[in-house]
Amino acid sequence: MRFLRRALTGLFLMALTVGLLAMAGQTIRGALEARWADTGTPQPQRERVFSAEVMTVTVGTETPVLTAFGEVRSRRVLELRAPAEGNVIDLAPGFEEGGSVSAGQVLLRIDPSEAQSARDTAGADLRDAENELTEAVAAVALSRDDLAAAATQAELRQRAFARQVDLLDRGVGSAAAVETAELAAAAAGQAVLSRRQALAQAEARLAQARTALDRRRIALEEAERMLARTVLRAEFDGILSEVDVVAGRLVNRNEMIARLIDPEALEVAFRISAAQYAQLLGAGGVLSEAPVRVVLDTFGLDLSAEAVLTRESGSVEAGQSGRLLFARIDTARGLRAGDFVRVEVQEPPVQGVARLPASALGSDGQVLVLGEDNRLEAVAVDLVRRQGDAVLVRAADLDGREVVLARTPVLGAGIRVNPVRPEAADTTSEPETIALDPERRARLIAYVESNRMIPAEARARMLDQLRQDTVPAQMVARLESRMGS
Repeated sequence: MRFLRRALTGLFLMALTVGLLAMAGQTIRGALEARWADTGTPQPQRERVFSAEVMTVTVGTETPVLTAFGEVRSRRVLELRAPAEGNVIDLAPGFEEGGSVSAGQVLLRIDPSEAQSARDTAGADLRDAENELTEAVAAVALSRDDLAAAATQAELRQRAFARQVDLLDRGVGSAAAVETAELAAAAAGQAVLSRRQALAQAEARLAQARTALDRRRIALEEAERMLARTVLRAEFDGILSEVDVVAGRLVNRNEMIARLIDPEALEVAFRISAAQYAQLLGAGGVLSEAPVRVVLDTFGLDLSAEAVLTRESGSVEAGQSGRLLFARIDTARGLRAGDFVRVEVQEPPVQGVARLPASALGSDGQVLVLGEDNRLEAVAVDLVRRQGDAVLVRAADLDGREVVLARTPVLGAGIRVNPVRPEAADTTSEPETIALDPERRARLIAYVESNRMIPAEARARMLDQLRQDTVPAQMVARLESRMGS
């Protein structure tokens, strides 16, 4: 046991000694290498040069375009309501959803039997009133003649009374004769009064007959209007929508059966922020009649129309913000009421600005320009507008200088770069087109023909392009993305 313990102690001491010697050797070697490095010749370091795409800035006048989204509406919309109550006995051939009608065209007829009977009854009552008026006129004439005769008789009786009084004064008459003549004259006067009362009654009857005749005429006109209401006509040329009536149906008066829309009198309503609204105000704070472009995305074949900014909403609705503007569409080719469209409004021109890619402007409001020896310089600019992937900026000394198109974390002021100047894109080049195999072409044509959401004019143009030898690649990509292929 003593021998084993001593042997293990010796091995431990030997291992510890070897470890200390190795550590000392490593320390000496590190010190020698550091010394050799200090006494050696330093190697020159090369400056790193990065490549950066640049473009020459041109300061001038730019026309900003304000982009928003809105809905197409019709300025002339008429609710077609049943003018009378009854059964629908006749419908126009085009009285259906999407049917075109012309001004004055008969759209539907309601059973006119009851209205016809009421009109005939009113006509008969009118003839009775006319007969009553004729009788009243004759009665007035007879009463006037009777009054004239009674007045003549009363005059004769009065002269006879005067003659008897004269005879009595001369002593050749009698008091009884005078009294008899006086009574006769009084009776004749009473007869005249009675005839006058009869004439007044006849004239009152005449007035009542005329009033009754006027009432009968009004009743006849009302009955004719009710009869005319059994026929519904179109007020203007338009297209029917929301049709909810069939032949034979019983409709109630004032029941809505369809809506008539004028497809030529369209406008677009869109909402913008208060800041954007302020940019459209002209002199005196009045909204300017700026030109507007309305675009409807239809699977790569966009439908566009020109419009003019006309007015703004008079109030801000509850829960809304900004301003609601309206633009009148001049030529509504392919657009329909209810379309969700993109609206591009041309703002007043801005002078002394430059158009740059949005990636050229840093978060600090600076752009990097190419200086001497291809070193970058930071120039502060004022942001005027954002235009999609571009910005309009203003700076005093930016005209004619080259600006870095895309800023990266490795680029900054003082960095030397290798400028890359891309060639100007050929704006006259044709859009990219591809050739389709028969199976793919047939599948796309079948999809376009079966999709009723595409307007008829746009569908016709798309089918015409799909039947060509080469088809725009953008349209094919959009169609296939909606087909799920």
